[in-house]
This record gives sequence, C-alpha cells and structure tokens, in this order.
Amino acid sequence: MTRADSADCNVRDEAAYWFSRNRDPEQPTEERRRFDAWLAADESHRAEYEVLERLWRATELIPEQHLRDLCRAEVRPLPMASRRSFLQGAMAAAASVLLAAGATYLVDPFSLRGETYVTQLGERRQVTLADGSTLELNGRTRVAVKYGTDHRLVRLEAGEAMFSVTPDRARPFVVEAGPGRVTVTGTRFNVRRGAQDVRVAVESGRVLVAGERGEASRPLLAGDGVRVAASGTVGPVQRIDIATITAWRQGKLIFNDVPLAEVVEEVSRYREYPLRVAPEVARLRFSSVFRADDTNALLAALPRILPVKVRTLSDGSSEIIPF
Repeated sequence: MTRADSADCNVRDEAAYWFSRNRDPEQPTEERRRFDAWLAADESHRAEYEVLERLWRATELIPEQHLRDLCRAEVRPLPMASRRSFLQGAMAAAASVLLAAGATYLVDPFSLRGETYVTQLGERRQVTLADGSTLELNGRTRVAVKYGTDHRLVRLEAGEAMFSVTPDRARPFVVEAGPGRVTVTGTRFNVRRGAQDVRVAVESGRVLVAGERGEASRPLLAGDGVRVAASGTVGPVQRIDIATITAWRQGKLIFNDVPLAEVVEEVSRYREYPLRVAPEVARLRFSSVFRADDTNALLAALPRILPVKVRTLSDGSSEIIPF
C-alpha cells in the first residue's frame, strides 16, 4: 500500500466515524463543532463524507417490502474485515440499487438530494435550495433538507429559520420541528424551535400547522402566529408583529412588553454562556431594542429599566435577580 493509499484509508475511516456519530440525535454540541472543523479542514474530508451520505440515502430507493424481508432474514456472523473493505462492499451494493432505480433518479434529480446546514453562535446564513426556495438561518441553527419525487422536507433540528418557499402544488413543502409540523405549497414564514415550544409566524401566504397530538391542522394566514407546546398541542392562532419576530434577520432583538423570562430565553441564544432569571422577577414586563451581537449592552441597561441586577457566576453564566 502506498502512502497515498494509506492517507485515503485514514480519511475514509474518519468519515465513517463521523457519519456514525452524526446519526445520534443527542450528539453534544462540542462534538458537532469538532465535526464541522474536520469537514472544513480538507476537501477530501467533505468528498468522503458525501459518499457515505449518498449511500445512506440510496436505501430510500429500495422497496419497503424488500427492506422488511432483509430485516427478517437470518443473521449470520460476518468475517472480520477492514472498514475499507466494508465501505467498498457498501458502495457496490448501493450501485446496484441505483442501477435498479436509475429511471426514477434520472426523471427526478431531487430523489437523492439531502443536505444538512449548520450555523454557529453569532452566525447568520442564507441557503438557496435546488427548487429556488431559500432558508435564512439564525445563529445556532441546524436543518436537514431532503427532497423527493412528491415532497420537500426540511427538519429544523435546532434554532430558527425564515423560509421563502417556491410554489409547487405537486410537492408540498413540509417543515418538521420537534412536536410541530408546518405544511405549505408556497409562502414566507418563520419557525423557531425553543426548549419549551415551537413558534410559527407567517409573513405571506398560508400554512397549515399540526402537532403530535393528532389534532386537526390550524391554518395560518399572513400576520398570524401560533405556538406548539412540547407536548404536541397546538395553541390558539394569534395576530403577531412579523417585523418584530424576524428582526433577527437585521441583527436586532426587539422586545415589546414581554415577560423577562422570555427575554432571557431569547438573549441566551446569542450568548456563549447561558443567561438565567430568578423566579421573583421572571414575570416583569420589558420593552426595548438591542443589537443581537451586543447582548452585554442589554444586560447593562436592564438595571436602569427594571428593579433588577445582574450577577456573573463562576461558570461564566449570568443571572438576573431582584435589586
């Protein structure tokens, strides 16, 4: 084996490791950052990783009954083999699947399309999808996109995004965000996935919002908003100020008579260390405008606006307490 062959094997091994780790829904944020750094370190890393992603997506082309038959088949011990041999075998198997489904793939190039987009703290990013739809991602956001012959699916795994959807009645655009599901054909709307709920706000067009509880979908029009609780219950539709909700796109945080607890939850998304609030002052109402990249200015102004003070704890976090 030449030195170049050895290097290729190492990259494939690393790609296989990260591909396995990224399937974990509870993957730590720090580990995800290490993966992002590895991916950006060399173009060969991205190339090998994309090969594994294509192999994984290729299984979607296998008929469901065939997959069930494979699952019921007798399990036999496999001989010891290198990871490289496994990958070569997997590539050959996937190639046969793709040949069998070649007609479908050629008719619709979206059938194997799937991407993941991630932003870090303080980063905003705009992504244009293959059909012309755009996603504007707020900081600390992670979305997975998968297009098929009869659907367009985006999974908001964390954070917040503004969606501008290209109309296509034959392929509804669906956003899954924890306990909530938003279905549209063409519109502009904002979805935020928080720790306690999912919030949907519509700028234009019409969307349908459903929860995991199986209740009837709630239709939302321009200027409407709704919350889906962690339990999967969809709350009442309310009129909202879409400009305030989407001010993050201009790097602003706008609060208009909201509880301090809600302010803390929002501001924490823009800070490296969490911000907490004491229960005694959590319900105080707050109104102001600040830059999203300077949350320290907000903390400095709070004691001048409300009867509170801010203290910094030993772990780097901050807490808002009664004055």
